[in-house]
Amino acid sequence: MVVELTDQSFDEEVLKSEIPVMVDFYAPWCAPCHMTAPVIDKLAGEYDGKFKFCKINVDDNPQMAMRLYRSRG
Repeated sequence: MVVELTDQSFDEEVLKSEIPVMVDFYAPWCAPCHMTAPVIDKLAGEYDGKFKFCKINVDDNPQMAMRLYRSRG
């Protein structure tokens, strides 16, 4: 299962996770994002309980994308 994140749920779901997390920062208009989505869904099923797979729509949740972009130094 892929968890849909928001700016508000990011810290709880990702930073406080007890297992490794992969986050897909996507936009609905992004063609490459649509191409990778089925692969991420498949991996989420294969690694359920070992890794957490999440996605966050950057159009609807711009704060987290900007926060991480600024912190990359």
